[in-house]
Amino acid sequence: MEESNNYGHQHPLLLLKEDQPISHQIGVVDRCSRCREKVSLSVYFSSIAEDLVEVVSAPCFGCAEDCGFYLHKVCAEAPLELNHPYHRDHPLVMKDLSYYESRLCYCKFCDKRCDQLIYHCSCGLDFHIKCALFTFNIAQNNFKELEHVALVQPSISTNNDDDQDFSECFGCLEPLANYAYFSPDCGFNLHKKCAELPLKMNHKCHRKHPLVLQFNGERFLCSICQTEERRGFVYGCSPCGLYIHIKCLSQPRYIEDKSHQHSFTLFWRQVPFTCDACGTQGDHVAYTCGSCDIMVHKKCISLPRFIKSKWHDHRLSHTYFRHREDSGVLDCIICHEEVNAEYGSYSCSKCNDIFHVSCATKDEDLYVIVDEDDEPLDISVNSLIVLEWNDAGEAILVQHFKHIHSLTLSDQVSKHDNRCCDGCLLPISVSFYYCPQCEFYLHKICAELPKVKHVWHHGCRQPLVLTSNEVFRCVKCRCLSNSFAYECEECIDYTCLRCVIALTPGVRTCLRHKHPLLFYKDYTGQCSACGGNDIKGMFRCKDCNISLDHMCFSLPIIAQHKCDEHLLSLTDHDDSSYSKTHFCDICEESRDPNLWFYHCARCNTSAHINCVLGDYPFVKLDSIFEIETHEHPLTFVKRIYNYPNCNDCVEPCLDYAFECPKSGCNYITHIECPGNNSSSSDTDDESAYISYALLSKLRISF
Repeated sequence: MEESNNYGHQHPLLLLKEDQPISHQIGVVDRCSRCREKVSLSVYFSSIAEDLVEVVSAPCFGCAEDCGFYLHKVCAEAPLELNHPYHRDHPLVMKDLSYYESRLCYCKFCDKRCDQLIYHCSCGLDFHIKCALFTFNIAQNNFKELEHVALVQPSISTNNDDDQDFSECFGCLEPLANYAYFSPDCGFNLHKKCAELPLKMNHKCHRKHPLVLQFNGERFLCSICQTEERRGFVYGCSPCGLYIHIKCLSQPRYIEDKSHQHSFTLFWRQVPFTCDACGTQGDHVAYTCGSCDIMVHKKCISLPRFIKSKWHDHRLSHTYFRHREDSGVLDCIICHEEVNAEYGSYSCSKCNDIFHVSCATKDEDLYVIVDEDDEPLDISVNSLIVLEWNDAGEAILVQHFKHIHSLTLSDQVSKHDNRCCDGCLLPISVSFYYCPQCEFYLHKICAELPKVKHVWHHGCRQPLVLTSNEVFRCVKCRCLSNSFAYECEECIDYTCLRCVIALTPGVRTCLRHKHPLLFYKDYTGQCSACGGNDIKGMFRCKDCNISLDHMCFSLPIIAQHKCDEHLLSLTDHDDSSYSKTHFCDICEESRDPNLWFYHCARCNTSAHINCVLGDYPFVKLDSIFEIETHEHPLTFVKRIYNYPNCNDCVEPCLDYAFECPKSGCNYITHIECPGNNSSSSDTDDESAYISYALLSKLRISF
C-alpha cells in the first residue's frame, strides 16, 4: 500500500491496487465518493483466512482509519477542467451537484442519472466523471489507461449493476452480437471498432470539410437517415450544421424491397432532392431507381405499401404519384396542408381521402401494416337497418339497434321544437330521425355512426363500441352524461358522441361561424368562445382568425333557463348597448363582450354560457334513476320554480335534483346528496359533478 494526500478527506488515504483484498463486511456496497460506482466487485474464498474475501476491481484510495471512504484513483486525479476531443466547443468543468442546481441531471453519454460530482458544460451537457474520462482516453487512443478494462466477447457474462443493458454499443447503438467490446466497471459497452474510431475523417457525403467525431448529447438530426438518437457518437461538421450517425456512414450499394419491382442504387452525393416516396426534402445520400426515374430516402424504401390508420375507416395504400383529371387542391386529412400529387402519399380508393406520408406514419400507435392480399375487416358495422328509401336514395324509414321502434326521417325542426337528440343531447337540427310512437330523436349523423369505431384520439388498440343508457364521464370533455357514447372495453373509458363527431377527421361546420372549421391537433392557442389559454388541439378557420376548443365547438345553439321565458340563443359577439359594463343576468357578474354568451333578442337577456347550461347540461331530464337510499325510482329534474327543501341536507333544491314521482312520497334530493353525505370522494375541481361514489349506486332506464 502507498500513502497519498487525503484529497479533502479528514483521514490519511492508502492506495489500494487492483485485486487487493479489502477488509469490510461482505455484502456492504462500498462506493467511490466522487463517481458513486462500486469499488469492489469480486469475492473469493481464502483458504488462509478461511473466510470470504472481497477485492478491489480498479486502483482506488481507501481510508487508513477504515471509515468506509473510498476514491477511485482515476476519479481522484481527474482534472477540474477537461477539454474533451468529442466536445470541442466548450470545456467540461467539474461541478458538485450538492451545491449545483436542484434539477435532475442525466449523463449525455450513458443516459443515466448523475450523482455527486459531474462534468458540466455551459451548453447544457452533463457527464459522469467516469463517462467523460473513459471516452477521453478512447479519443486519445490512450488504451494504457484502460488496461483494467477487459476486452471480452458478448457471450461472457459481466458482474455489473443489475438492470444494466448489455445488448447494444454505447457508441453506435448497434447490437453487440459477433463483436468484441469493452466492459468497464461503470457499465460501458463499446465495440472494439467504435473505440478505435478516428477523431476526424474525410467522407464523400461531405467533401467541403472533414467530419469530426463528437458526442450526440444534443440529439442531432442525422442528415442521412433524418432521425434522432438519444445518445451515442456522431460525425459532424459544425460550420455546416451537418451530423451523421456512425452506422449511417456505411450504406449498401444496392437495396431491394418487396414493395418495389426494381432494386434501388446508392447515389452518394450532397445534392438537394425531393423524395418521390414521401415528398419531403433531402440533401445527402439518396437511392435511385433508374427504371422508374425516382429518387428516395433510404428509410422510405421500406415504407409499407398498405396500412390501416385510426384516422380513417378504410385501408390506405401508398403511391409514388397520383394521376388526376381535375386540377383541384388535395389537402391532407390530418394537417390540412396541400398534398403534392407528384410525390408519394397515402390515399383511400373508396373515399378519395389523402394523407402526407409523414402524417400517416408519424405515430406508430395510430396505424398497423396490412398485407397486400388481405383486405382488413371492416369494423364499421352499420347501426341502421333501412326499411324504406325515397326516390332521392335517402333512407326515410330505418330501424336503429338502440331503439325498439322504427324511426322516420324529417327536417321539420319547428314541429319538434325544444327537442334534443338522444344520441348527443344537442338540440335537433335539419335531417333527424324521430320515433312516432315515443319521444326519441336522433340526428342523421348520430344515427349513421357505426356500432364499432376506431378513433385517433384514443390510445388503446381495440376499437370503441357504441353504447347507451349508462351514466358516464366523457374522457375528452369531462362532462357527465347519459347520452350515447363509445366505450373502450380495454380501459373502460367513455367518449361522448359530441366529441367523437367533432374530432372525426374532415371539414366541420359550426352554426355560430360562417366558414368551415378544421381541427388541428398540434395547434396551441386561445379559444375565441371561452377565452381559455394554451389549449392544445383546436378548430381553426382558414379564412379568419378564430379558434375553438372542441367543447365550445359542440355547445348547444339554443338553451333554456329560468332567467327568461324564451329560448336563449348562443351568440358569438355583443353589439348591444344594453350595458356599458356587460354583465350576466344570472350571476350578475361582469362578462367579456368578446366571448360567446347566451342571449334573448326579445328581452335583451344575456348570460354566461356556464350559468345557462349549469352543471349537468348533458344529463337527460326526466331520466329515471334508482339509488340505494330510496325505495322508489327517482326522476332527474330541473327545478325552475317552487324550490322544496332537500330531504338530505334540508337546503332548497334550486336547480337539478332527484325527485320521486310516486304520489304522496314527496322525496327530493340534490344530485350530490343521496347516500353520499358521509363518504363523498369529490375533489374540489369536480365538486360540481356527481361523485364517482354516487355513480356506482345509480342505474338508469328510459
